[in-house]
Amino acid sequence: MKTKAAVLHGVDEEWRIEEVDLGDPVAGEVQVRLVSSGLCHSDHHLRTGQSPAPMPVVGGHEGAGVVVKVGDGVTRFAEGDHVVTAFIPACGTCEPCSRGAQNLCDEGAGLLTGLSIADKTHRVTLGGEGLTQMCLLGTFSPYITVNQASLVKIEDDIPLKEAALLGCGVATGWGSATQIGGTRPGDTVVVVGIGGVGINAVQGAKAAGARFVVAVDPVKFKRDMAEKLGATHTFESVEQAVPAVGEMTWGAMADTAVLTHGEMKGEYIAEGLAMIRKGGQVVVVGMGDYAAMDVKMNLFELTLLQKRVQGAIFGGAGPRTQVPRLLNEYRSGQLNLADLVTQTYRLEDINRAYDDMLEGNNIRGMIVFDEADW
Repeated sequence: MKTKAAVLHGVDEEWRIEEVDLGDPVAGEVQVRLVSSGLCHSDHHLRTGQSPAPMPVVGGHEGAGVVVKVGDGVTRFAEGDHVVTAFIPACGTCEPCSRGAQNLCDEGAGLLTGLSIADKTHRVTLGGEGLTQMCLLGTFSPYITVNQASLVKIEDDIPLKEAALLGCGVATGWGSATQIGGTRPGDTVVVVGIGGVGINAVQGAKAAGARFVVAVDPVKFKRDMAEKLGATHTFESVEQAVPAVGEMTWGAMADTAVLTHGEMKGEYIAEGLAMIRKGGQVVVVGMGDYAAMDVKMNLFELTLLQKRVQGAIFGGAGPRTQVPRLLNEYRSGQLNLADLVTQTYRLEDINRAYDDMLEGNNIRGMIVFDEADW
């Protein structure tokens, strides 16, 4: 079928809206008509070249919509099902999936190859040329054809527009404070970077019972939003936060520091370590340049104070367990989805939307699709 998509043809170029050909589902695949797609910083890393992917590429990996076609052998979904995309596929049979670590599924090795899980070919083409689908999804398009391992079924009563955020920002942020962060009642948690991921680390820390939830961001409206969604204290910078955290914890410092910078750099690790207690941990969520190798930290402090630096993807939890868990939190009022979407855009406005993100105007921008797109 013919549809449109936001396509990136090269590093430092703008997204172009182009008519593309979308293939029907083969065995194990599903076609989805999307209602919305979140605008995550990770897709911007394609534009800067910090995330390597074969060009041209259809961006987008946060989506929600309705199943319109299913391929042979699909058992998890039927036409009419409401689904959320998961930027990490979960096959359910590889070694990590078998031990419950679906967020580390072996199929994730192909996220930036552009080749489908089913037959290692392209499902989206432009003028006969295969296009990479970001994270095997490519949600900057009103229709996607993806493997069933990349989708999670949700109940029909959940608003699909906001549900898209569950596929990355919410699950990643919430889990960074709860699952892999291990926040317990009475803990002190510092979240650095209040974007689409960091704001949900704040929500997760609050829901887990943290006594102090400290949000750090230079943008005032983001700090204000953090206070609305659970932060007890906010600061413009780490330099301001460190002495204050020391004071509120009687010198013990934070149990966990969650780093959700839009662009992770090596010197941020040392800042995180300065904010945590003996035996505490720094959870590294933000993405850095794939070629970056340098990290700054005090090795004396790391050893003698038994501190930890922990990477995290999808919040350390599998999509098929995390998304239903988060929907329960949403129903109970612990998870606020509606306030996460700062502005909505048409697909044709995607470059302006990313300008807004880079200028600090959004917690999370969102592309919304309707009859004019389908």
